[in-house]
Amino acid sequence: MAELKPKALESRGLVKRFGSTLAVAGVDFGVGPGEVRALVGENGAGKSTLMKLLSGVFSPDEGEILLEGRVFRPAGPGEARDAGICMVYQELALTPHMSVAENLFLGMESSHLGVLRRSEMRARAREALSSLEHGDIPPDTRVGSLSIAEQQIVEIARALLREARVLILDEPTSSLSRVDVERLFRLIRRLAERGLAVIYISHFLEEVFEIADSYTVLRDGRSVGEGKIEGASVQEIVRLMVGRDIQEMFPRSTRERGEVVLEVSGLSGRRAPRSAGFQLHRGEVLGVAGLMGAGRTEMVRAIFGLDPVRSGKIRVGAVVGPKAPRERLAQGVGLLSEDRKREGLAAIRSIAENLTLTRLEGLGPLGLVLPRRVEEEAKSWIGSLGIQCRGPRQKVRDLSGGNQQKVALARLLYHDLDVLLLDEPTRGIDVGSKAAIYGLIDDLAARGKAILFVSSYLPELLGMADRIAVMRRGELADAVPVGETNEERIMAEAAV
Repeated sequence: MAELKPKALESRGLVKRFGSTLAVAGVDFGVGPGEVRALVGENGAGKSTLMKLLSGVFSPDEGEILLEGRVFRPAGPGEARDAGICMVYQELALTPHMSVAENLFLGMESSHLGVLRRSEMRARAREALSSLEHGDIPPDTRVGSLSIAEQQIVEIARALLREARVLILDEPTSSLSRVDVERLFRLIRRLAERGLAVIYISHFLEEVFEIADSYTVLRDGRSVGEGKIEGASVQEIVRLMVGRDIQEMFPRSTRERGEVVLEVSGLSGRRAPRSAGFQLHRGEVLGVAGLMGAGRTEMVRAIFGLDPVRSGKIRVGAVVGPKAPRERLAQGVGLLSEDRKREGLAAIRSIAENLTLTRLEGLGPLGLVLPRRVEEEAKSWIGSLGIQCRGPRQKVRDLSGGNQQKVALARLLYHDLDVLLLDEPTRGIDVGSKAAIYGLIDDLAARGKAILFVSSYLPELLGMADRIAVMRRGELADAVPVGETNEERIMAEAAV
């Protein structure tokens, strides 16, 4: 009988506690050479903690890690990287003001008598990038000037220069266009063919089925299922992730389309959009599709007053003209930014403060703000949106991504706005939180709210929107009923 080849990386009974919280509860996990193993689960399921254990960021309280069959106890992430375990985080760990070559060799610079061998580093950088079929990225280019997809390639090239044996990719496609996703997948397949073990973490299950050979599902810090992708079903994996059946991912209640509450015509900004026009009615969800950089985000920012308007007309109700964000809120228009960390939330403040800071009236007598009233208001939204937290005083930065997004949505709902501009409202959150947000959007539309829904994820646009408009190179095409289009038509219109 042939001897079984050891896993490239394996955990046995790993346990990690943070105070009274059991983040990882005895997880067995493994990935073999040349295998792409997907790790899926809701936010807070323990995926990040498990990967930080495997990559040396945390030390386990119990259990052991095996690297190619041998017990491995990394003293830190540097030792794990030197051993060939490299992790590419969703928030890329690059130094934007330094060049590509400098980033690739940061911490392992080539030198002679204290002088950097820059020409050697540039040559090796070109070789590494060319091996990934990205020899078009100049080694002397400042990293901050690269696209997100190109920065990701630089991160992977750095892993290869460290002679990675295990590559961990954390939500690698969350900020990529479909074209860049396909290029990344081709790269992953080539790396697996070379014998690298790849751990692929993603909330996009259709991508998991496209790229992975196998899967492991975590829930509440435990491994609750694993197997080969071939023969598995999305519904089965979703049930393992959330612990229940989600009957309908994209709910659609009866919606009554009412009056026009937001009208935009000939809108152009400083750089984008070039030309955008649409009418948004009460009781409808208008989806906006398009590739990254097409001008979708700039359009909603201009409407809300965050970006300058060069020309065009914006009418909210009977009021025409560009306004500042404070005035837009007073008119009943709210924006959920795609960048919740920098623009959507004050991460160091509590849930209660984030919910109420932009609307303090009514939280106490004579203009006073009573902490008890603030916390009571926050508790009601925590309950109605199912925000998983220790209470209203918990800092937002300590919440999972899905719960942070619910806090950002709750802040808009607390204003009782008529028009909601939602820019990538489900980016980077788990399937259970997505289902909850879809249900919330559907309920808001059924109650007569007008929703502009910008998304790069076409299944959710087709599932939730009543009409869809495609933005291409800064120009917004006419919206069409959702029943008259599909993914292929939308992509063709966006990419031509």
